[in-house]
Amino acid sequence: MTLTGMDHETALASLFSAQGRLDPYPAYDALREHAPIFKALDGRWFVTTHELTNRMMREPSLRVAEAADYDGFWPDWRENRAVASIVMSMLQFNPPEHTRVRRAAAATFTARRVAGMRDVITAITGELIEEMPPNADFISAFAYPLPIAVICALLGVPASDRPWFRQRATDLTVVLEPISSDEEMRRADVAGRELEDYFVGLIAERRRSPREDLTSALAADGSGLTGQELLANLVLLLVAGFETTTNLLGTGLQILMDLPEQGDRLRQEPALAEGFVEEVLRYDSPVQLTTRFTSTPLDLPDGRTLPAGDMLTMLLGSANRDPARYPDPHRFDPDRPNIQPVSFGGGAHYCLGAPLARLEAQVAFPLLLRRLPGLRLTGPGERRDRLVLRGYASLPIATD
Repeated sequence: MTLTGMDHETALASLFSAQGRLDPYPAYDALREHAPIFKALDGRWFVTTHELTNRMMREPSLRVAEAADYDGFWPDWRENRAVASIVMSMLQFNPPEHTRVRRAAAATFTARRVAGMRDVITAITGELIEEMPPNADFISAFAYPLPIAVICALLGVPASDRPWFRQRATDLTVVLEPISSDEEMRRADVAGRELEDYFVGLIAERRRSPREDLTSALAADGSGLTGQELLANLVLLLVAGFETTTNLLGTGLQILMDLPEQGDRLRQEPALAEGFVEEVLRYDSPVQLTTRFTSTPLDLPDGRTLPAGDMLTMLLGSANRDPARYPDPHRFDPDRPNIQPVSFGGGAHYCLGAPLARLEAQVAFPLLLRRLPGLRLTGPGERRDRLVLRGYASLPIATD
C-alpha cells in the first residue's frame, strides 16, 4: 500500500480503514509530508512530527478529556463501567486532581519496587519457556501470560485468578479506540463491571490483612484516594500493565524472526537488549496515538495560534518514524544513537508503567533466544484490528 503523493485527507481516511489499521505507516509518511500539524475531521488537529509531538506532550497548558467533557457529549457515560474506569482514573485527570492521584500511585509504584521485580520476571519467563509446547501461539503462551503474571504479582492478585483477567482486559481496552461497535462496547461494559467487582473484594481483603503489594499500599489510609479513584486506578494499572507489554513482546518477536542476525546478536550479548527494546518501541509503537485539548490559546512554531478548546491528536507512530529525527526510519536498527521513542507519552501523563514494560522485554528476549535456539515462526502472524493499541492477536511458533 502506498499513499505517497496523495492528499492528506485521503491519507488520514486510510488510517481509519481496515488496511490502514493493518499498516498505518504509508499514511503517516503522507501526512508528515503534508504538514507537522494540520486541521481535519470536524476541526481536530493532527500532529505528525517527532519534534512537535514531543513538545506538545510536554506542554503544560494542554489537558486530557475529563469527566466534565464526557458529561457534555455523552451524559450517560458512567453507565458503561469500562468507560467509567478509564475516565475516573489518573489517565483522564488534569491537575490538581491528576497531580494528587499520580503522586499517590507513584509513591507505591516506585523505581525500587520495579527494579526488585527483575528476579520475579526472570523466574516467570523461565517457567513459561519450560511450559511452552513444541507448537504454540506465542501471544497466548508467552506474550499475554508474562505481563499478566508480573502485574498481578505487583497488585497482589492470586496466581489462580490470572487467566480470568485476560479476556476482561482485552474487552475493556476497546474503549480506548476511536472506532468500536455496539457489541464491543457492551462487552467492555461487562468486563468493567466484573473487574470492579473483583477489585472491591480484593481491596476489602487487603484492608483486613495488608500485604507487601500495590493494592495494600493504595488501599491504606492516607493514600488520599477516594473509593472510586482507588477502584478505577487499580483497573487501569491492571489493563495498562499488560496490554501494551503484550504488544511489545509480540512485535519484538516478529522482528527477531524477520531479522535473524539481530537474534544472533542478542543471544550472544544479552546486554544489547536495552537498545533492541528501545528500537522496537520506536519502530512499531504499542500505542499509536494520544489526544490532548488546548485549555488556553496555544502558539504554534509556525506563528499560528490555536484557540482554547481545540483537540489535538498526536500520531505517535508517525513521530517515531520521522526521518527528520531518525534517518532511514523504516529500517530497524537498534544501534541508532539516542533512540527516544514517544511511545509512552511524555510530560505529566508519561506512562507510569513504562520502566516495568521495558524491564519485562529486556529480560524476556535474551532468555527466549538462549533457551529456545530453534524458535521460529510457522506461519504469518495475525494483527489485532486496532488503531490505538497496535500488536498481534496471534503468532504461530515452533520451539524445537
